[in-house]
Amino acid sequence: MAPVVAALGQEAGLDSRLLLTGQHSDLVDQLLDALDLSPDYDLGIMEEGQSLYDVARGCLEGLGGVVREYRPDMLLTQGDTATAFFSSLVAFFEKTRVGHVEAGLRSGDKWAPFPEEIFRRLTDVLTDLHFPPTSAARDRLLAEGFERSQLYVTGNTVVDSLLRMASMEGEAEAPSLRSILEDEGSRLVLLTAHRRESFGAPLEDVFRAVRRLVDAHDDVRLLYPVHPNPHVVEPAQKLLGDHPRIDLIEPLGYRDLVLALQGASLVLTDSGGIQEEAPTFGTPVLVLRNVTERPEGVEAGVAILVGTDPEKILEEGNRILSRAQDRVQTASPPNPYGDGRAGERIVDIISSVLTGGSRSTADWTGP
Repeated sequence: MAPVVAALGQEAGLDSRLLLTGQHSDLVDQLLDALDLSPDYDLGIMEEGQSLYDVARGCLEGLGGVVREYRPDMLLTQGDTATAFFSSLVAFFEKTRVGHVEAGLRSGDKWAPFPEEIFRRLTDVLTDLHFPPTSAARDRLLAEGFERSQLYVTGNTVVDSLLRMASMEGEAEAPSLRSILEDEGSRLVLLTAHRRESFGAPLEDVFRAVRRLVDAHDDVRLLYPVHPNPHVVEPAQKLLGDHPRIDLIEPLGYRDLVLALQGASLVLTDSGGIQEEAPTFGTPVLVLRNVTERPEGVEAGVAILVGTDPEKILEEGNRILSRAQDRVQTASPPNPYGDGRAGERIVDIISSVLTGGSRSTADWTGP
């Protein structure tokens, strides 16, 4: 959302305020300085061992008070989190229009990713202005019966932020990442895995496959920023913690994540955002999910669905790493998710709707 916040601040005639629910305060705090964000409100709802019921209660009560006081003409929310859905529900209760950034993503499976697939569907039901990142996302919304006049293809704001970070100079802050990037004899493989539908045996299968993949390539060093959830930390330590070429570290700051994506020979992830970010650098991605709400990357050839099947992970991982080692060069397709102007487009649309002015930007048409 940072590119949208920045563009709102430059738009004459619009007053905007930034609210954080604090749903993931430990992960968000590190981003504020990097992205020059100064929130006007922080509900601070994060609790130890919080449940979805706790998040729902905190969002509804806290957001309700802010919206009743501020009386915005539109509430903007992004993505598919509990925060996204419950904020749109508050707006509905207060008869406030909703703009949904990153609308129209669908996996087609209500249980994967859980609970995000249902959160994004319900958010779209409550939305007045949809900002699908791609034409495929727009077409999914049209198939569900949404009016074309409500849909604006913008590209994804994650690409805006990524390009901004990539343009900044400086070395990595995390010692492990800096060590790998500076070692000319090593290749970096980046792993991110934290989806709750993979907890238990599926996640353990992923870790075992990853260990075998590293063992098969003597020059590979694997970096795994471990999500703080105990369901992730404990099996990661048990199955990967003693390997000399696997580094388990704290979650990376955003700038370091960008450097890791730039420098990696391969990314293995169950993250949605990373599926959109890595293609900017031509970095191959293995998606550790059985389904993805971002099929554009798979169709463009920048990502491969392998799920949590150890044999698929090994087969595709070995193929990509062997090709890279043999110096086989293939042209990287352009990023299908955006061109870095999504925030500008979104604010242009909002301004034209709220003020009655004309638009100055066209919809994103893809690479």
